[in-house]
Amino acid sequence: MTALLDEPDPVLPAAPQSAPGGKTRGGGGLLRYIVIRFLLIIPTVFILVTVVFFLMRSTGDPITAAQGGRLPPAELARRIHEAGYDRPLLVQYFQYLGQIFTGNFGTTFSDHQLVTTVLVTYGAATLELAFYALIVAFIVGIPLGMLAAYFRDKGWDAALRIFAILCYATPVFFAGLLLKLIFSVWLGWLPVSGRATTGDELTMQSLDHPTGIYLIDAFQTGDPAVVGDVLAHAVLPGIALGFLTAGVFLRLVRTNVIGTLSTDYVASGRSRGVSEFRLVRKHAYRPALIPIITVMGLQIALLLGGAVLTETTFEWKGLGFQLAQYLQARDYVAVQGIVAMLAVIVAITNFIVDVIAALIDPRVRY
Repeated sequence: MTALLDEPDPVLPAAPQSAPGGKTRGGGGLLRYIVIRFLLIIPTVFILVTVVFFLMRSTGDPITAAQGGRLPPAELARRIHEAGYDRPLLVQYFQYLGQIFTGNFGTTFSDHQLVTTVLVTYGAATLELAFYALIVAFIVGIPLGMLAAYFRDKGWDAALRIFAILCYATPVFFAGLLLKLIFSVWLGWLPVSGRATTGDELTMQSLDHPTGIYLIDAFQTGDPAVVGDVLAHAVLPGIALGFLTAGVFLRLVRTNVIGTLSTDYVASGRSRGVSEFRLVRKHAYRPALIPIITVMGLQIALLLGGAVLTETTFEWKGLGFQLAQYLQARDYVAVQGIVAMLAVIVAITNFIVDVIAALIDPRVRY
């Protein structure tokens, strides 16, 4: 009898609907949905690149913005002409689109690097930070959301909801500075900044095939001390950025678990004597994870936006850190390239998340 109570109530899958020719339309609906979502990546990136281009040009050409006052007028005019920034704005715009489609994002003014080189060099660090932050968000947000639903309208529920509000309302840079003050300055437990100590960075860069993702490179060295050093440097940035999303996950899981607890199959289990905690842990939380997957794409965009402040606070040299440096140098070519790459990452992530959501919940594709 106990074993029967532990098992979830069976849910019979709905029979696939048949098309007039006798074929099921489920697979066709999924394929059509995937194709449409993939094609939507193109206008999404196009619109963002266009907006960034015209916003950047609204303050003038990048050469004058970066070098104005440092060069003689004749030399400044010569450089502007060579770069083509004295041409009509629409001509510059279509020329820039042509360069992007060929994979040419231009060359930075401040340090004379190809923008593609900057993206490859620092993009791995940003993705690694986002990975750490997502782990923190899942570990903190989902269990605490389940607890808040279990203690609904009680003291613990109120405390956890306040905690969630503080997580996503506290500025990332303030949370980062506070964590550094407590755990690095006062307690001395964790490093203040950076991705690894200088010696370990040199060790990882000397590998035959470094990936730029320090955790993978640290495992390639085969030295546990290097792995520990990389993880120690990742703790505070991961927590600072991860708590931003953990608060959203907490509120979302709480709301959906409470909704699931009012469904008929949960009420049936409750009438058979199944404890409330077991209902939350084994029956109610799985349906509550579907909205988490649905909004994960939006949270990736939020993480990448927060990465700019997090990387600057912890001197985590990723795309966010470099973007802040290029903004200070008024290097518009670099800024446009980084923003375009971030747009591509967000669009592809949303596409993957939408496909996963459609595979889990067939209602998404109709």
